Amino acid sequence: MSFNTSSRQLSKTDEAPEDVPSQEVTPLDAPAPRDTVQTSEAETPEVSAAEAKAPETEAAEAKAPEAEAAEAKAPEAEAAEAKAPEAEAPETETPEATTDPEPKAPEAKDPEPETPEAEASQTETSQTEASETETPETESPEAEAPDADAPEGEVEAPEQAAAAPDPAVSDADTPTAPRPRRWRRVWGGWREKYPVAARVLAWTTTAVALAVVVVALLMPTQADKVRLAAFVRLPVEAIFGAALLIVLPRKPRIAVAAFAGLGLGALTVVNFLDIGFNEYLGRGFNVVLDWSLFSDAQGYLQDTFGKGGALGIAALAVTLVIAVLALTTLSVIRLGNLAARHTETATRTTLVLAIAWVTCAALGVQYAAGIPIASEHTMQALQFKAEQVQRTLQDEAEFAKIAKKDNFANTPPDQLLTGLRGKDMMITFIESYGRSAIEDPVMAPGVDATLTAENKKLTDAGFAAKSGWLTSATYGGSSWLGHSTFMSGLWISNQQRYRTVTAGERLTLPGAFKKTGAWDTVGVMPGVQKAWPEQNFYGIDKLYDSHKLGYKGPKFSWSTMPDQYALTAFERLVHSKKHDKPLMSTIILTSSHQPWAPIPELVPQDQVGDGSIYNAIEKAGKKPADIITDSTKSKQEYGKSIQYSVSSLINYLVKYGNKNTVLIFLGDHQPIARVSGNHASRDVPVSIVAKDPKVLDKIAAWNWADGLQPKQDTPVWKMNAFRDRFLTAYGSTPAP
Repeated sequence: MSFNTSSRQLSKTDEAPEDVPSQEVTPLDAPAPRDTVQTSEAETPEVSAAEAKAPETEAAEAKAPEAEAAEAKAPEAEAAEAKAPEAEAPETETPEATTDPEPKAPEAKDPEPETPEAEASQTETSQTEASETETPETESPEAEAPDADAPEGEVEAPEQAAAAPDPAVSDADTPTAPRPRRWRRVWGGWREKYPVAARVLAWTTTAVALAVVVVALLMPTQADKVRLAAFVRLPVEAIFGAALLIVLPRKPRIAVAAFAGLGLGALTVVNFLDIGFNEYLGRGFNVVLDWSLFSDAQGYLQDTFGKGGALGIAALAVTLVIAVLALTTLSVIRLGNLAARHTETATRTTLVLAIAWVTCAALGVQYAAGIPIASEHTMQALQFKAEQVQRTLQDEAEFAKIAKKDNFANTPPDQLLTGLRGKDMMITFIESYGRSAIEDPVMAPGVDATLTAENKKLTDAGFAAKSGWLTSATYGGSSWLGHSTFMSGLWISNQQRYRTVTAGERLTLPGAFKKTGAWDTVGVMPGVQKAWPEQNFYGIDKLYDSHKLGYKGPKFSWSTMPDQYALTAFERLVHSKKHDKPLMSTIILTSSHQPWAPIPELVPQDQVGDGSIYNAIEKAGKKPADIITDSTKSKQEYGKSIQYSVSSLINYLVKYGNKNTVLIFLGDHQPIARVSGNHASRDVPVSIVAKDPKVLDKIAAWNWADGLQPKQDTPVWKMNAFRDRFLTAYGSTPAP
């Protein structure tokens, strides 16, 4: 029996409160019951002080008639207690009160009286808790009202003491049940009102979380491998992760789940980048080197879709990244919490899946060739990325050593290119001119017909040509890697190598002509729209970029001007002028750059002018959005752009070339995979055209095909091999 015995309970025993001896007082140092928020009368400072000073008067005061009168005048408290028997039951059986027959006198405390506002707040809070939670601690408001008439220091009747709040105990000292957050109350109420819908929603959320994790763990890095069979497998990473989350306590579990979810989200973003890079550049995303390419991608989007469209795409990309990170993190946390709530089921399930995985791995069970049921996809992807980072860092030092070795670095000027003295040289790159343009069944008919027709023009004008294949160091983009590989004789396959070689003094093909002192070197590069420090590396004396060619017409998506205009401007500004020396001209044509819409048209040469004639052509052309998502249309328009570029170049050569003109033209790389086809080669055609038969006789040993179209069995070289073979064939003496 505790001190807080109700009057209803006393009436059943026919015992007055004074007949209960020392059980009425509980020492202050006795531990309070966990499941009650009521404060015993023994903890009241006034009572404590009275007991400490005069224990003899305690019994007399307890027998006072005022206390008996208070008992008789508390029907409201009895009624409230009768409605809440659960609240009284725990206190009736409080062990501290029943097992300590001789409580020690508590130390007196200076009370901290509460203000009326605090009392009202406490009463209001108690009422709210009583109405919402209905816990054993709940009391009726009438029972909490203090006795304002009781004299100070007087011991109240047990019933009144049980109901009256203790003014000496602050809110901080009084244990109270935490009030549920508003959203939890709303959610709890909704679940009780719609239990079926709540269960369906919970199951659906769990299923979505599971699907997100599985898809993230099994996502391929190439678009052509994304199919259902790739996702119906057992990822070993999920099995290990589940086993770990099951055994962890709550806080470490949530921390580990959040970290794992963020990591899985980051890996998913990298997987998407791998898909994009494989689609456009024929290789995966390099986490060390490829971040710098995003600025070029932004420029391409702006030229293709306008500034507003580019900003919208960039904002969408950022939003998707954030969404992926958030979704994977929340999914892993939810699955971890679910496993913790159902430990036994989760443990059995994890064990069964682990046994199944080991069995399938040992037996080599596969859905199809190359798709094993027992998957280690994520671990293999992480291992590959780690090895890629290591290779990239090692490659920097190794390539720096390779770049210093040059077979023609010390060749005297009079021993360089002796077989081409007096010739006007042109090295021309046609953007994205790849082997697929000549062999793909969609593009080849039109391109092959153009090559045949243009070759006939050359023959009629007294020119001849030989053609072969070169394997480019890049694919689908990053044209500068192809340019530098061809002209430096080094394999420049990434941005790091490009920075290394262009920062050095490697002898390039234009640089070799310049070194002889027998040629003036110029560059016509309509695609260069800002400062281009590589001019010095290539050995180009005079550069004509997009701002110096006098073009007044419209842009054609990324291409700043049509190829026909660029060649016409070259003739007007450079080639037609008087020169003391022959020219070594490097020209980069851009009209066949993706997205291949709109495409310029050939116009009469005397109408090219300042390019204004192209305004109507650009407006009448197709828009990038018309073809960019359609592979067949993209192939068709790409083929037309190659036909336009080749025709523009050959028309220029026939009209303005002479007996001393030697043209080398080639593609810098294949078009993107959506056009060239999955797993297409990196080969590009290369041709040498001249009127002087001696020029082509010097490369007879190369076994190149006659004309502008190489054959399928024509030899294929790596692009970096061309420089040394070319220098050697035309009279250069190696001198490392």
